Amino acid sequence: MRALTALAATTALLGACATPMEPAPGGPPMADNGNDCAVIAAIAKEHYRFNTTDNRPLPIRFEGDYAPRCDWSRYDLAFQPYDPNAPGDPRERVRWVSFARPAYDGRGAVVATSIMHGPLAGMGYECRVISGFAGWTVGACKNSWIS
Repeated sequence: MRALTALAATTALLGACATPMEPAPGGPPMADNGNDCAVIAAIAKEHYRFNTTDNRPLPIRFEGDYAPRCDWSRYDLAFQPYDPNAPGDPRERVRWVSFARPAYDGRGAVVATSIMHGPLAGMGYECRVISGFAGWTVGACKNSWIS
């Protein structure tokens, strides 16, 4: 009986530690808190399977006024910025991967992301990313749109 009481107390304490993080006053939840680059890199590598050798990433773009400054080489990625006015084949300007600002909570972060391979060939996702001892890992991504 004592073991059960101790287990219940421990569970209650651990649950209190897992409460969602509060947003900064006047701003979005934990915006650009130093983890954004690692969270985006986890999605790029685990979900999209981008790397620097056989699956190079598409040009990267961000949603709205969000534009984190990241050293992508630190994550073994080689993103180029998306340029909608780039010269050349117009079909190439429709190729990109995008990320919205991560929203952090007590379980990690959720990020809206999308990829366009060409005209009418894209998909959007909402990815749950989890923080652990080994860094950030993708828990799951679910489709949000398909073109």
